[in-house]
Amino acid sequence: QVQLVESGGGSVQAGGSLRLSCAASGYTSSRYCMGWFRQAPGKEREAVAGINSHGATKYSDSVKGRFAISKDNAKNTLYLQMNSLKPEDTAMYYCAADSRGFCVFASLIRNDYNNWGQGTQVTVSS
Repeated sequence: QVQLVESGGGSVQAGGSLRLSCAASGYTSSRYCMGWFRQAPGKEREAVAGINSHGATKYSDSVKGRFAISKDNAKNTLYLQMNSLKPEDTAMYYCAADSRGFCVFASLIRNDYNNWGQGTQVTVSS
């Protein structure tokens, strides 16, 4: 059973930074794609970033150049470094992991992931 636990969320002023972590258990992160999604109240869940088993990454246009996804395979931990935060980044952030091997290149497709964390809240004030 795969379990994903996010941490690192909080409140920050616009322009500030946060580093989110996702600790995976029952999982080998080196073999599969992982990613971050977010959902604001009243909006659909949207992709933020993805990373594959080789470290290749993809980013949504809205965060490109500001966020960086990475993972530590030895620790089975996924990270999202969030810089230059904007109020529109305010959302619940979810860690996602594929354990079926459907993803080869880093993916921003929701259905490529079959495991999800509980979310961590990020609030950016103006």
